[in-house]
Amino acid sequence: MNQVIVVGAGNWGRNLIRNFYELEALAGVAEVNPELRSKVADQYPEVKLYQNCEEVLKTDIPAIVFATPAPTHYEMAHAALKAGKHVFVEKPMTIRTEEARQLATYADQKGQILMVGHLLLYQPAITWMRDYLATGQAGQVLHVAARRAKLGRVRREENVWWSFAPHDVSVVLDLLGHPQLEQVRASGHAMWQAGIEDNVYVDLEFTSGQTAHIHCSWYWPLLERNTVVVAEKQMLVYDEVAQQVTIYNKGIDEDLNNRDQGSETVPVAEAQPLRIECQHFLDCIATGQRPRSDGWNGVAVVEILEKATEALQHG
Repeated sequence: MNQVIVVGAGNWGRNLIRNFYELEALAGVAEVNPELRSKVADQYPEVKLYQNCEEVLKTDIPAIVFATPAPTHYEMAHAALKAGKHVFVEKPMTIRTEEARQLATYADQKGQILMVGHLLLYQPAITWMRDYLATGQAGQVLHVAARRAKLGRVRREENVWWSFAPHDVSVVLDLLGHPQLEQVRASGHAMWQAGIEDNVYVDLEFTSGQTAHIHCSWYWPLLERNTVVVAEKQMLVYDEVAQQVTIYNKGIDEDLNNRDQGSETVPVAEAQPLRIECQHFLDCIATGQRPRSDGWNGVAVVEILEKATEALQHG
C-alpha cells in the first residue's frame, strides 16, 4: 500500500512522515540535508531515502507530499504534476495567487489530485461546525472572526500573517460557504524587525454581504486560538485551546431587542486532525474524489494572503 514519498524531513515534515508511516503508506523520504536524512534513516531503517526531489520524480510511486519552504512549492508541485504524480503540498500552497491558479488548473486538466495542507479544516470541531451550519439551524452566517495569538517564535523569513493565517483563512472561507471575495483591508505592526509584522488585523468583505475578521500575533500575552461564528439565529464559538464548541442561543429579535436563551457545549471528538488529513489524501488517491482542501481552496487562501500583504504595504 506504499503510495507516497514525503519530500522534506524538517519540523513539520517529520509529522507527515510519521503519520503516513503509521498508515502504512510511506514509500520513501527525500531530504537534501544529510543530517536530517540520517535521522530519518535511524528512525525508519526500512524506508527508502532520496537525496532530492529529482530522484523522486523518476520513481513509480503515485503521490508526493511536499513539506518544504513555501517559496519552493510552485516549482516542485508543478514538476510533480507534470511527472504524473498526485500532490499534497503544505500550506501556504504558493506565495503568489497566479502560481496557485496555474497549479490548480493544471491538476484539473491532468485529472490528478492536488491537495493543500489546510490542517484546521480536518479538525473534528471545524467539521462539526460546518455540518451544523449547513443544517440551517443557526440561520444565515453573517460574520466569522478568528484569533490566533501567543508569545511565539518570531521568524525572520516571513511575518506572522503568512505564518499563522493560512489555517484561519481556510476555515473562514469554509464556514462562510466559500463566498466570492470583494475587499481586503489590513493593518499591522512590525515591532522587532523592519517590514516583518508581528501583529496583524485583517478585515474581509464578500460579494454575499458576509464579512470576516482575522487577528494574528506572535507577540501577545495570552494563548488564544478561537473562531467565532455570528449567524442570524445563533452564535458559535470554537475554543481551539480547550477543544470546545459552544452554541449560544442568542441574538436580536425583530424589534431590535436582545434575545438570550442560554448556551450549550458540544462534545468534540478526540481525533488527530493530521491523521484525518493524511487519510483523506490517501482516500482521494484511491477514489478520485476531490479533496476538501483542493487546489482551488488553496488559490482562494493565497489570494487573501497576498491581497492582505498588499494592503499592509500600502496601508
